[in-house]
Amino acid sequence: MATEPEASEPVVPSLVDRYFTRWYKADVKGKPCEDHCILQHSNRICVITLAGSHPVLQSGKTIKSISYQISNNCSRLQNKVSGKFKRGAQFLTELAPLCKIYCSDGEEYTISSCVRGRLMEVNENILHKPSILQEKPSTEGYIAVVLPKFEESKSITEGLLTQKQYEEVLVKRINAITATT
Repeated sequence: MATEPEASEPVVPSLVDRYFTRWYKADVKGKPCEDHCILQHSNRICVITLAGSHPVLQSGKTIKSISYQISNNCSRLQNKVSGKFKRGAQFLTELAPLCKIYCSDGEEYTISSCVRGRLMEVNENILHKPSILQEKPSTEGYIAVVLPKFEESKSITEGLLTQKQYEEVLVKRINAITATT
């Protein structure tokens, strides 16, 4: 009795892959390998996440805590948005810090916005369960949601890398590391 070869299941793209365009910011603020990923929806909203190469997502790292307290006078948790015109939203520049991640090895990472716009929300779930930041960085473990100004929505991707450009940066890094060893 001959068995028929199984038809390969079509690969269904994830929700993120279907509705968002991935943009990357490599070496944020000049810090090597501290890469951020910006998921841009067709409605121009941007979800700020960590890129897969970020040191926090590397094996062996354990997140001790996450803080949205940026300074004595500024906490991203106090961001209260209301109404059609998003009143009360904190305005962010590209370099504005969103949160700080503290690892058990003593390392501290500041996550920046990478996008100019209004802060719509921060992910409070990662405060209570920091491990989801590592387990599901581009879905449940996102950092924040930012809404760029309508006039700037086309230009926010200037200075950001496409998926292909980012992969080229990663290959160059790997080649640089292997060349030095």
